[in-house]
Amino acid sequence: MVYRISNRDARRLWLSNQGLAETPTGPADPRATIQKLGFVQLDSIQVLSRAHHHILWSRNQNYREPMLDKLLGQDRAVFEHFTHDASALPIETYPYWRAQFERRKARMDAKGWFKSALDKVDLNDIKTRISTEGALSTEAFDTKIEGPKEMWSRPPHKQALDYLWYAGDLATCYRQNFKKFYNLPERVIPENIRTTQIAREEQIDWLCRQAVERLGFATSGDIKRFWEAVDTAEVKDWVTGADLAEVEVQSANREWFPMLAPPDIADRIQSAPAPTSRLRILNPFDPVIRDRDRLSRLFGMDYRIEIFVPAAKRIWGYYVYPLLEGDRFVGRLEAKADRKKGTLTVTRLWAEKGVKWTNARSAKLDAELDRMGRFIGTPEIVWAASRIPDASPVG
Repeated sequence: MVYRISNRDARRLWLSNQGLAETPTGPADPRATIQKLGFVQLDSIQVLSRAHHHILWSRNQNYREPMLDKLLGQDRAVFEHFTHDASALPIETYPYWRAQFERRKARMDAKGWFKSALDKVDLNDIKTRISTEGALSTEAFDTKIEGPKEMWSRPPHKQALDYLWYAGDLATCYRQNFKKFYNLPERVIPENIRTTQIAREEQIDWLCRQAVERLGFATSGDIKRFWEAVDTAEVKDWVTGADLAEVEVQSANREWFPMLAPPDIADRIQSAPAPTSRLRILNPFDPVIRDRDRLSRLFGMDYRIEIFVPAAKRIWGYYVYPLLEGDRFVGRLEAKADRKKGTLTVTRLWAEKGVKWTNARSAKLDAELDRMGRFIGTPEIVWAASRIPDASPVG
């Protein structure tokens, strides 16, 4: 018989694997957190805290923002590259990432994404300048955008730097106020890591196995999307020869979906702890939120970020934070911070469909807002919205 995983057990295992089961206290160890998650997405938007900092803080609320910068710029414990987006990855992943460098370069060349820029900029000149002058940001170069400036337009030198970074010919050395500084990989990646050679087949095997370890249960599409560093055909070939158990996972609406899991899945579910009852403000780019299909399937939550949606067409708001309580999403919050004034302002609050907003739940949210305020240096919490949540506008 195919092993069946109830929806409650599926949520419990998933939250445990993603570091959201235990109470987020104790000494902060962001390196261990990134190793557990596999990677942490980087994003420039700062409404409360940038996504990468917020994700790490959600797992340990003694984390502070300079800690990640130290891991990258001083300790060389993480490196930056592209998963589904720019991300910080454990430095130990680097030898298994070479196929990703090759894949990204081949894709860029095949699609001609940077061709016009590379016709205007000499890549060797860029690398020579960095070799001679040391780490440089885009501000060290002065090529201009030609023609009309559109939303995603970038000058040729910026595109050239990105091309070299995607291809692994440059590495992020450190960041200042989220500004990236590029350097040669031999100056950034520890030599023992950088010179380790691993066969491509072993790289693929490692990436797929590590994805399944963190997902707990998955389709072949889930495995591919986890890193976005393995092709669909490579995943399918790997699944054919992998030692995986066929399981059925129950969705939030009580349907059953066929998936694959490690052979000891029953033991993993039995040992997964029940999630803390603490209410958490999660970032829109949190790994539990990022895969919208998985989020909907397991939790029944339909979430879309609306930063690129015109204000008049938004259902929720520009940057809305999901609220997780235990193993259930109970609401959404729109808030903004003014770090200079030391204020965190709540502008909207919604309860998810079917959620009763009790005084106890309200008190939990107040406690989490206070913790967030301490994290980002905004001790004053201002309510510009009603403390009685609006009903969900959908569903």
